[in-house]
Amino acid sequence: MDLTFQTPEGRFNYRVCAIIIHDNHILAMHDECSPYYYLPGGRVQLQETAEKAVLREIKEELGIDAEIIRPLWFHQGFFTEDVSSERFHEVCLYFLVDISGSDVLSRGNKFVLNERNHRHTFEWLEFHRLKEAYFYPVFLKERIFHLPDTLTLMTEYES
Repeated sequence: MDLTFQTPEGRFNYRVCAIIIHDNHILAMHDECSPYYYLPGGRVQLQETAEKAVLREIKEELGIDAEIIRPLWFHQGFFTEDVSSERFHEVCLYFLVDISGSDVLSRGNKFVLNERNHRHTFEWLEFHRLKEAYFYPVFLKERIFHLPDTLTLMTEYES
């Protein structure tokens, strides 16, 4: 069971995201429902650690095994989703992830994979391109240039 629930005031999510970097590019994705880019990852399941969840999500979305380098951010986000207009209170752990033992880099700058009934388009976005890109989370557009050495707490209110 995913750790998410709906209330009259909005939805709560507990998520994990993978920060996958290569040569000043970050691996981002979008699908048929989302016009914006976002990071690989997803909801944590009940009785699942965040570490296991991010590795499971990478396996489901990219079809690879990866390794966690370190956690980067514990992020509390308050926002309204662009497509559904649903209000969210989201807690997300961001992990720096190593995919060097996989074939992801050989798939090209842009590639498409299917996960169940979803079609994901992955793209390596140059760090400087994030500022103008339709990309979430917003804080990463600046913070990608200065990854923390230790787990850092962040809170972000988006309008």
